[in-house]
Amino acid sequence: MKILHTSDWHLGQSFFTKSRKFEHDAFLKWLLTEVDTHGIDAVIVAGDVFDTGTPPSYARELYHAFIGALQGRQCTLVVLGGNHDSVSVLNESKSLLKYLNSHVIASTFGDSAEQVIALKNSTDEVGAILCAVPFIRPKDVLVSTAGQSAIDKRHALGEAIKQHYAMLYQQAIALRHSIAAQTQRQAETIPIVATGHLTALGVSQSESVRDIYIGTLEGFDAGGFPPADYIALGHIHRPQKVAKTEHIRYSGSPIPLSFDELNTQKQVVMVEFTLGQTAITPIPVPRFQAMEVIKGDLANIELAINNSSAIADATELSPVWLCIEVETQDYLTDLQQRIQTLLEGKNAEILQLKRVRKSATKSLSETKNRQLSELSVKEVFEARLALEDFDSLEVNDSLERENSLERENSPERENSPEPDESTPTQASSTNRKARITHLFSEAVERVHANDEDNDATATSNKADKEQAK
Repeated sequence: MKILHTSDWHLGQSFFTKSRKFEHDAFLKWLLTEVDTHGIDAVIVAGDVFDTGTPPSYARELYHAFIGALQGRQCTLVVLGGNHDSVSVLNESKSLLKYLNSHVIASTFGDSAEQVIALKNSTDEVGAILCAVPFIRPKDVLVSTAGQSAIDKRHALGEAIKQHYAMLYQQAIALRHSIAAQTQRQAETIPIVATGHLTALGVSQSESVRDIYIGTLEGFDAGGFPPADYIALGHIHRPQKVAKTEHIRYSGSPIPLSFDELNTQKQVVMVEFTLGQTAITPIPVPRFQAMEVIKGDLANIELAINNSSAIADATELSPVWLCIEVETQDYLTDLQQRIQTLLEGKNAEILQLKRVRKSATKSLSETKNRQLSELSVKEVFEARLALEDFDSLEVNDSLERENSLERENSPERENSPEPDESTPTQASSTNRKARITHLFSEAVERVHANDEDNDATATSNKADKEQAK
């Protein structure tokens, strides 16, 4: 029995206003070739098929086209709902997909027997039993009780999730014995697989992962999983093992969903069960869109751009997407213009431009050993304000607006005048910083005014008492 574990497709994602349609289409076609090459019997998608609860029409088309193309390959598809997925959207085609050898488990609500699935291999025998667990919503497994503390709720929810896994696992064991009795096989030769879409404790996340807080539960203890032969997880975009165990894994997203995922090799996981043995083989996913992160001062960035093989190999129809992080001591009012000049004649697009101001870092490092009690309210505020990179916020907002207008070919862009690049981000970031500082000053004055009123009231009351005596 061969199973292909994948997750977090996020069909329909908009990446800094850029569509990922081409990448997702290329990935799904590549996935079909891997199914053929390795003779896969079942594909498990462990949640987050779509990026939003209302995916665009092209994302739904890709989803249904993949299911249609999978037919005729004697391969079962199991789709689990994730925290990004809409239960109603997944369920709208659930009944139809049953006739296409596809199982959709959008939520844990409903008949638990539907969440225990017998997966067949190429010889039409049951090769594994699946405990299909999607993203678990508290309302589906837990009844709130008045008077519970936060710790009690956290403990109750963790136990409820653990019990849900245990219940499905017991049903899987019962089904396994039933199948073994009918086919005269040893029950232990039929492996049990479980799924999940959650944050397990001790995993490494990326910028693109939205934190899941299942009620008050921030992470699920791996000890709460049942003793299945393999546990296929989704939600974390970096592929990794859980609790240093080989058989509990996140497959990760098939394409980079943020720039900080570029250093991670994307993969799907092939799991093969043979005569009681389990072989787990990661299969690397090729990169379908050139992306690159360039860091340093302007001189180093220029050198990196000129020496980049990705930029050199890019074409006009397939440019490189860049994240550029500039380290600068001084404020540069024309930073965006300078970077654009370095890319003239090159097939590259800046999707994210960041500034790292050394002065702020130095200021914080000089005061990091001081105790909080040694600092005034103003010093604490200024130290916290220094952590905010207002310049990057303004540059990124400007880039996103520009990319959006270019992508939509908006008439507004054709008719509007070119922006003045001499001082746009400086003026905007300065104004934002000034507004925050002004609000802080007003708050401090209000506190002081209240203190003075309290002191005056206390003095007046004391004088009244003395006079009464």
